[in-house]
Amino acid sequence: MALMITDECINCDVCEPECPNQAIYLGPEIYQIDPAKCTECVGHFDAPQCVQVCPVSCIPVDPGHAESQATLWQKYQRLQKQVQTQRLSASQASSLAAASDSGA
Repeated sequence: MALMITDECINCDVCEPECPNQAIYLGPEIYQIDPAKCTECVGHFDAPQCVQVCPVSCIPVDPGHAESQATLWQKYQRLQKQVQTQRLSASQASSLAAASDSGA
C-alpha cells in the first residue's frame, strides 16, 4: 500500500528528504505523497523512512491504494528502470553537447 499524509501534518520538512523515491512533495497546505511513486521504501529500507522520522505520526497507510509487497517491489523495479533511463539520456545529451562543442 502507498502511504498518505494526514491533516495533522505540521509541515516540519523532515519527511521529504527521507523519501528515496521522491514521492513526497509540498502540497497547497501540507506535504503529500504521490502514490505512483510510494513503495513504502520497499527496495531501499526495511521500514518507511518518512514514518520513522515523522514527529507527529501523521503518515498512515493509504486505504485508497492497497498494494501487496509484491506489487510494491514491482513498482520499485519500474521506478529504478525509469531513473536509469533518465540518467542514460542525460549522459547521452552531455556527450553530444561535448562532441558538438569540440567540433566533432
